[in-house]
Amino acid sequence: MSYQAEAPYSHGSPARSAVLLCNLGTPEAPTAPALRRYLAQFLSDPRVVEIPKLVWQLILHGIILRVRPAKSAAKYASVWLPEGSPLQVWTDKQAKLLQGYLGERGHHLIVRHAMRYGRPAIAEQLKALRAEGVTRVLVLPAYPQYSGATTASVVDEVARWALKTRHLPELRFINRYHDDPGYIAALADSVRAHWARNGQPELLVMSFHGMPERTLHLGDPYHCECLKTGRLLAEALGLRREQWLVTFQSRFGKAKWLEPYTEPTLRARAKAGLRKVDLICPGFAADCLETLEEIAQEAREAFLHEGGKEFGYIPCLNDSPAGMRMLADLAERHLQGWPTRELPDAAQASAQRQAALAAGATR
Repeated sequence: MSYQAEAPYSHGSPARSAVLLCNLGTPEAPTAPALRRYLAQFLSDPRVVEIPKLVWQLILHGIILRVRPAKSAAKYASVWLPEGSPLQVWTDKQAKLLQGYLGERGHHLIVRHAMRYGRPAIAEQLKALRAEGVTRVLVLPAYPQYSGATTASVVDEVARWALKTRHLPELRFINRYHDDPGYIAALADSVRAHWARNGQPELLVMSFHGMPERTLHLGDPYHCECLKTGRLLAEALGLRREQWLVTFQSRFGKAKWLEPYTEPTLRARAKAGLRKVDLICPGFAADCLETLEEIAQEAREAFLHEGGKEFGYIPCLNDSPAGMRMLADLAERHLQGWPTRELPDAAQASAQRQAALAAGATR
């Protein structure tokens, strides 16, 4: 195996730490060619699609990548921002703010963001950090709930980079924060703020990204962690059991996925007489296609079409102060033991120590 070229080793170089905030990814543009490249990478990950590779590649390249890119491009175009993809914009901003929040607490480190699929790629960001002399990296996947298809896939990609790297930094990973008190409090704050402006609904729906049901039976903890997040958020808001519901969105293919499904549930509740509903997506750290188009547009339209009267979408934590403080707290806990705070000047420290010893000798 050949390894990537390394900068010459320098004795006595100071230890530097970094946080790498990793999210799922996004196409570079809301166009069919860009979606084709993005989906080819995303849907070729065996963590995402657990079908025998040969069979799946025939389906993927023979059917899906011929049809889906154009449809997905139109959806992305409906939420695209002047600065680019919402997920890219928010994740980049979160990384910059996280460095600022940690800096205010005295931590001297680098914070960068990376995407599991698309750019900036995890490998290129890790390579850049090593070129800047970083010797310790805390990898922070932006997924609150652990899943093999998301969190573990980030770990896989870091490992692939490590296999080609001669001089590895120390690595730490944050697997989950689905029940972190700061995370639950930040979510609750966002819900209360929405209710203060718009009034409280009859029902709060907490919609999480779906996964095939078989992953639950194979030992993936994702379903249980989503339910725990939902329960803790409801408790923080003081809701009765009939006032909240956990659902799952973004199904793909014909297999059975985690239930109840978000859009069919909204349709059924509207037909049964539900008039006002709010929906929040606690499994997403930043707004993206799945929240802005699938929920704020498609799910809203479905609910209103079946007789619902008011549909409120509560945005993701994005760059909210409570959300950023939570991420800073999370990172700070996992950075413990690494020398991230500014060290005193060695000569000054020596002089102070000698002065203290001299003073003690004269007493």
